[in-house]
This record gives sequence, C-alpha cells and structure tokens, in this order.
Amino acid sequence: MGGAPLIVPGPWDAASARVFEEAGFPTLATPSAGIAASLGYEDGQTPAEEMFAAVARIVRAVSVPVTADLEGGYGLPPREFVERALETGAAGVNLEDGDRSSGLRDPREQADRLAEVRAEAGPLLFVNARVDTYVRGVNDVDDAIERARLYTAAGADCVYPIKAPAAHLPLLRAEVDGPVNVLALPDGPSFAQLGRLGATRVTFGAGLLLRTMKGVAGLAAELAGECP
Repeated sequence: MGGAPLIVPGPWDAASARVFEEAGFPTLATPSAGIAASLGYEDGQTPAEEMFAAVARIVRAVSVPVTADLEGGYGLPPREFVERALETGAAGVNLEDGDRSSGLRDPREQADRLAEVRAEAGPLLFVNARVDTYVRGVNDVDDAIERARLYTAAGADCVYPIKAPAAHLPLLRAEVDGPVNVLALPDGPSFAQLGRLGATRVTFGAGLLLRTMKGVAGLAAELAGECP
C-alpha cells in the first residue's frame, strides 16, 4: 500500500476520449452509465448492440488501451461475450455482480462465470470484477472481501468494490490478493490519499460526464441570457 494509483478517466464518446488521451493519460475506462446518458438511456438500459458499438467508436478514436464497462455481460454466454468484447478492440472489461432485478448475484455463481470468461479470453482481456455490495446497501466489509477473494481466485485481474467507504479500503487491500479499483468521488479522498488507503486503480464512473454537463448547463444559461 501507499504507491501512486493508476488514474483512469472515463470517456463517454470519441471526442471525450481524445481529450483525455491528449492530456497524457495512458489508459481509459468507459463507464456504462456515462455511455448510457450520452445515448439517451437510463443507466442499465442501453441495448447491448449500442453499448458494443459505442465502445468500438471510443477505441477507434484513441491509441491508448481502453477497458469497457459491459455491465453484467448482457446475458451472453461467456464465449460470445468475449468475442463481442474483443471485436470492439477493448483491452479489458468490467463485469458487475449486481443483478438489477434481484439485487446481488450469488458470489460463487459469479466466480464461475468469471472463470469461464477468463478461460475464453486468456491474456487478451483485463478482467475487472465489480463487487456491488456497497451500492446494493450491504455495508459489510467481510462480504465484500469474500466476493473479491472468490473473483480473484477465479482469474479476475482486479476487483472493484464500487463505493466502498474509505475506512474499508485498507482492509480490502490487505485481504485481497490482487489490485483494487476504487471509485473517485467529488467529495472523497484525493488520489494520493486513495493510494495510501490501498487503491491501485482509480476510475470515475459517470462522474466526469456529470461534471462536464454542469459546464454545458452554464454555457446554455449564458447563451439563453444573450437571446433577444
């Protein structure tokens, strides 16, 4: 613990991806919620075809590696899921263990699915296993650790306990055999603090899009104020 984490901005379209690449970031990570908003959908409602197409456009727009948040995998069998992910050119995938209809997937079933994805992808995809306990209202670090351990044992390269409290990060990092992805929050710890707490990779979800939209709202108000 204590090293500088990898900071990975989340582009929602080709234009934003180019901006982040030009700023010098060595890798990017698409947020499913950000892409959904850019395409006019609620989070979790983007059709698979549109999500894969959006990821492919972002990958084509930049020369740095791009990992893709592909939610729960859209119900695709592991082989087809991996084939579709690789077709976009993505260097990696996020896979959630949250089920939007029933809460949380059984962790052992999710681990089995991750193992199948790893077997199909081999070294061609970075697999980031999202742990959704905290966003589903389960504020139990032991539950998050159990899931994270199962997922790394199944072959995940990294685990992502999204919205884990800062106080839980040192224990998660100590108890999990692998890198820990942490969500940056506007009112949360700094990047340096997150690194000291145990984060090895920092992503933003739809946060950067939301900040951008505040700027767009200000511009819109300015233009509206100039209208006769």
